[in-house]
Order: sequence, then C-alpha cells, then structure tokens
Amino acid sequence: MSSTREIRTARRSGSPLSAPARLSLAVALALSGLSAGVQAQSLVDLYQAAKSYDAAYLSAKSQADSAQYKAAQAYAQRMPLVNLKGTLTRQHFDSSDNDAARAAASQAGLSSTNYSITSKQLALQGRQSLYNRSISASIEQADQSLVAAEADMKAAEDDLIVRLSQAYFDVLAAKDVLVTAQANKKALAEQLASAKRNFEVGNATITDTREAQARHDLATAQEIAAENDVKVKSIALDQLVGQQDVKPRPLMTPVALPALVPSNAEDWVTLTPSSPAIRKAEVGLEFAKLETKKARAEHLPTADLVASLSRNEVEGSGPVTVTATSGTTASLGVEVNVPIFTGFATQNKIKETLSLQDKSERDLDNAKRSVTLATRQAFFGVQSGMAQVKALEAAEASAKLALEATQLGYRVGVRVNKDVLDAQTALSSTQKDLYKARYDVIVATMKLRQASGSLKPEDLDNLNKLLSPQ
Repeated sequence: MSSTREIRTARRSGSPLSAPARLSLAVALALSGLSAGVQAQSLVDLYQAAKSYDAAYLSAKSQADSAQYKAAQAYAQRMPLVNLKGTLTRQHFDSSDNDAARAAASQAGLSSTNYSITSKQLALQGRQSLYNRSISASIEQADQSLVAAEADMKAAEDDLIVRLSQAYFDVLAAKDVLVTAQANKKALAEQLASAKRNFEVGNATITDTREAQARHDLATAQEIAAENDVKVKSIALDQLVGQQDVKPRPLMTPVALPALVPSNAEDWVTLTPSSPAIRKAEVGLEFAKLETKKARAEHLPTADLVASLSRNEVEGSGPVTVTATSGTTASLGVEVNVPIFTGFATQNKIKETLSLQDKSERDLDNAKRSVTLATRQAFFGVQSGMAQVKALEAAEASAKLALEATQLGYRVGVRVNKDVLDAQTALSSTQKDLYKARYDVIVATMKLRQASGSLKPEDLDNLNKLLSPQ
C-alpha cells in the first residue's frame, strides 16, 4: 500500500520512485501487459467448455445415463411377457425295408405302408407375474442404482470443478511468478550496473560486481524456468477445456480473499451427509439389505398368470387314410410355484447376504468417518493458508521497507552491495510465496466444499468475483 501511495505521489510531483515502488510498478505493468490485447476468460465460461470436452467427465456422464436404462430393465419384470411361437413338423414313414410290414401290406392288398404327416402350429403365449417378492426387491435395487448414479455424477462434477480451478489458478500463479522473476531480474540488473560504476570510480571492489553478476545470472535462470512453467501450466489448462491459448482473468488488485463461511469446522461437518462418498455407501447398504430380501424371497411361492392361444393343422398322405385336422386351442390359468427343498442353497445364500450387509454397514461407517476427517483437515488447511497469506502480506511490506532502507544505506556508505542483493532477493522470494499462498487458499476452499459435499457450479460465480473484469 505504501508503494501504491508513493507511485501516485510521484506521478503528481514528478519525483523519482524508490526501488520497491519501481518493483511494484513493474509487476503491475507486466501483469496488465500479459492480459492486454487478448480476451480473458472467466471460470464459468471455461467450466461450460470443459463439460463438453473433458473425457473423464463425459465418461462419468455416459455411465450415469446408462443407469436409467438398467433400471428400466428391472421394471420390465412387472410387465407381461408375450411370445409368438411357430412350429412346422414333417413326419415320413417308409416300411419298404421291413419284411413283416410288407407281408402285412400284401395281405391287406396294399403295395406298401409308406405315409407322410405334416403338422403346423402357431401359438401366442403370455405370462404376467402376479406375486414375486424377488422381483419387487430387484425393482427397489434399480431405484437405488439411480441414486448411486446421481452420486457418481455429482462426484464427477465436483472433480471437474476442482480440477478446472486448480488448472486456472496454476496458470495465474505461474504468470505471477514469471512477472516477479522478471521484475527481480530487472532490479538486479540495475544493482549490477551500479556496482560496475562504483568499481570503475574506485568506490567498490570487484567482489561487489561479481556478487551482483552472480545474482543476476541466477535471476535469469529463474526467469527461464518461470517462462517454461507458464507454458506447461497453460497447456494443461488448454487440454482440460479443449481450447487453444486460454487466457485466464487475473485477480483484482488489491487482492482481498473472502472470509471462510461457515467459520467453524463442525458446521462444515454437518454438511457431509450430502457427500457423494457417503451417499454411495448408503446406497451400498440399502442394496445389501435388498439382496437379503431377495434371498429370503426364494423361500416364498410365486404366482404367474399364464395364457396361450394356438392354431394347429395336421395334413397326411399315403396308402392309408389320414384325416386332415385343424383347430384352435385357448387357455388361461394361474401358475403357482412353491419351493420345497433347494439343498440348503437358499439358507446359505441368506447367510451370505447378511454377512455382506454387515460389511456394507462397516463401509458406511468408514465413509462417514473418512469424509468427516477430510472435511476437518481441509477446513484447518484453509484457515492455516489464510493466516499464512496475512503473514506473507506483512512480510512483503516489511521486505519492501527493508530493501528501501538497505538501498539508502548503500548510497550513504553504511551498507554494502551484498546487503542490497540479499534484500532484493528476500523481497522477490516473499512475493512468490505470497502469490502461491493466495492461490492455494482459493483452491483449498473449493476442495473443502468438495470434501463436505457442498460444492456447486454456482461457487464458480463467487470465484469470478475475485477476478478482474474483462
């Protein structure tokens, strides 16, 4: 803030800027330059793009869509089953190679006993379940599978939001580090030039020049690494949203991170029942209970309404008289099946499902404890991050004042060149840590909402409020 006031005062009066003020101005100009001439994109815009491109999200969406069709298959068991069956049979009898048959035919005045019969049948068969507890349990399981699919879809959506937020702010953090590295290099270059001038006039030793040169060379290497990191992080963001050369909108300055609401860890824990992990575990328990219900249903009778309508035609030919007949047969009845003994298979299946039901209960307990633990850890992580940001903001202000005082002492001869280099490096390092801590807090807040099950796409609108306008 002091550097900002100094910049404004210098603009009005025309006086020169101190080194910390020049560094802050360089950072601000570089940040604005990075986004100049391009159309910056918000998180909400990129989220919509990622939803139609990200393979992991689309895979989860297809999986969730398939659940409704699988549930419809279970409901189909309550519907009548109708089959059309056709049969054509040709029967031919030849007794020419049988001596006894030829003798009998000769006595009857027949040359042979050969004949052929053709039978035709067309049948329409239908079956409707009237009572089957196993089918009812299967349908209830299908309903639970839809709940599980919704939980999976929510988990995939939350994962996409967090991955996008991470990639988005990774790019901004990398750009801030690059800008800081460039500003640091520029400041060290000025100090190097000053050391060379002092050496030429005999006010400093060659050691000062070499130390300044070493720091400048290191700053150059850091700038190269920062440039590469920006490219890598930008490629990752482009890959996530399926676009080229995405330009994230930077944070508004001065940066003011919003307070964490709710401000108590236990309040966040109360939100965890809506967590996808807990919902999936609850579905697993209910599914296991229904499996036990299905196993017990195998002891119970089943009843089906059975109906059929068939048309039969029989035609024959041969030396003997075969009457051609045809007719229609219709039937309607109730078929009841009562299981008597299944070799203890049903009893053992019930015991198996009860054991699996107990496992599902333990899985649910584990899911609740894991989500609660993760939520508490995420909450305290955000709190710690916010405290770090405040501490680093104070450290940045102190580092600027220290650099300014050190440079003044260097000019009057009470400080050496190495002191200035150390102060400049300390300021640059503090600024890098501060920028990273800010972005870490923002992403950690999204991860806290994800852990508690309260993350929503609308939360991206709140993050957009932290970004500079177009």
